[in-house]
Amino acid sequence: MRIYLVGYMASGKTYTGPRLAKALGYSFLDLDEAFENKYRIGIQKFFNQYGEAAFRSLERKLLQSTFQLNCYVISTGGGTACFYDNMQLMNQHGLTVYLKQSAEALFQRLKLSKKPRPLIKDEGEEKLRQQIERHLAERTPFYEQARVIVDASIEISRLAELIAMYPDYNEKIEN
Repeated sequence: MRIYLVGYMASGKTYTGPRLAKALGYSFLDLDEAFENKYRIGIQKFFNQYGEAAFRSLERKLLQSTFQLNCYVISTGGGTACFYDNMQLMNQHGLTVYLKQSAEALFQRLKLSKKPRPLIKDEGEEKLRQQIERHLAERTPFYEQARVIVDASIEISRLAELIAMYPDYNEKIEN
């Protein structure tokens, strides 16, 4: 089984992923990190040089390459689920888990984040808050197509239990 973690940037996918993988006895793959390793360029720099459309196309190909992996937890980028039919494909090829956070919690995390994020402009706190709220409103319908929806603060052991109890890819669990 493949488990795809989806959610907005800074929702905790990269933090949760390796810990969940360990709890399940799975391997872990961070899709953003895999992109940077494969193409030997940081995502921020890639966005600046080639644009978002080129990034999303290559990101999709990289996502498709994960469909052959077994026993993996895969942390996706914040926008991965929202482009093309990526969310539908992840639902077909694995179990999708949406790590849900409020706009305010995301704002607090992102304003303190040192990691460069190509879609977040450094234009002050109020603009950042507005941008997060707008992005989240656009992206939430994609994220909510996940089979499992949990608060991002869920304990890893509880999330692992939910996944272990998950009967098949067609039911939906909200916790």
